[in-house]
Amino acid sequence: MSKFPIIPRTVWVLGFVSLFMDMSSELVHSLLPVFLVSTLGTSVLTVGIIEGTSEATALIAKVFSGALSDYFRRRKVLILLGYGMAALTKPLFPLATSAEAVFIARFLDRIGKGIRGAPRDALVADVAPPEIRGACFGLRQSMDTIGAVLGPLLAILLMLCLANNIKQVLWFAVLPAFLTIVLIAVGIQEPETPSASRRFRPPIRLDALRQFSGEYWSVVVIGGVFTLARFSEAFLVLRAQQVGFAIAWVPLVMVVMSLTYAFSAYPAGILSDRMNRRSLLATGLLSLVLADLVLAWAASPFVALLGVALWGLHLGCTQGILAAMIADVTPPELKGTAFGLFNLVSGLLMLLSSVIAGGLWVRYGAAATFHAGAVFSLVALLVLILSVPRLSPPRR
Repeated sequence: MSKFPIIPRTVWVLGFVSLFMDMSSELVHSLLPVFLVSTLGTSVLTVGIIEGTSEATALIAKVFSGALSDYFRRRKVLILLGYGMAALTKPLFPLATSAEAVFIARFLDRIGKGIRGAPRDALVADVAPPEIRGACFGLRQSMDTIGAVLGPLLAILLMLCLANNIKQVLWFAVLPAFLTIVLIAVGIQEPETPSASRRFRPPIRLDALRQFSGEYWSVVVIGGVFTLARFSEAFLVLRAQQVGFAIAWVPLVMVVMSLTYAFSAYPAGILSDRMNRRSLLATGLLSLVLADLVLAWAASPFVALLGVALWGLHLGCTQGILAAMIADVTPPELKGTAFGLFNLVSGLLMLLSSVIAGGLWVRYGAAATFHAGAVFSLVALLVLILSVPRLSPPRR
């Protein structure tokens, strides 16, 4: 305790905010692919396009919200706006009667996620002591993922109690979403920062891009290739249904994935403060290769859940560490821009990967989708080995 500082209160509050919003979002997300395919008659390719476009929108929006949070030096208002927008979209899902309506709700929800994501990560970077930065990002990510466990568990319980009425179940996502607004409003205090210049500047400026080091661009490349290898988790849900899961138990997929994610993210963050981060990223990629192969070959629910658990382990060993690496190699006044630009690249590749995954599924079957994911993961591992000579903890 004397050697390492205590994790700041703001990080804990942001963790609980993430927990409640992810509880709401994952309750919806764990049922949405089945709702689209089974209830609304949507094709798997269309699911891939909806999910890919929605997630890409969230990631791309971060580039603007991150830059704006750097310009105004006010993260909280953008965080509140993003979470508030996502909360307002939650009633739209149970009201939807077509794939187009679901797409609109999902699109607006993900814009909200995009608005809040980069300022939230930048605020964590602002308040986290450098020597425990990995632990702070890991803690927030773990609490986010605990919410992602509770949401699908609640979905299973409600599906069993409400006779598989998906629309009724989706209404229960509204309350935890609105709880996040209260937490942000009363629980977050930003650190004092110098007043920003009032001269107008565009969100992405060439002079800002020139301030980023080669190390930063290396992390962007690695994160982008990671995203190309990791398509939407909606395909995990559809794969589980395909190998024999009853519709009420399909959300168990997100529970298992989120549990391994939650239990691995914080320890991985702590380890990343003490050892070479490249080793942890490589471990995460190898986990993704194994997950894809197991899911491609799965013929029973148990084997599919094993693949899903490996998928969650990969997330725990990569997502918080990539965020900590971005924070390590960027100047304090440009952290929001740095996170936003990183997510812009990831968003474009997320759209591409999900459309490819859906197309392969429709044309060649589910196994082809996951085999392709394994190949992209191996390519990402090669890029990691060749592009980054040293990804070690920040200096004390």
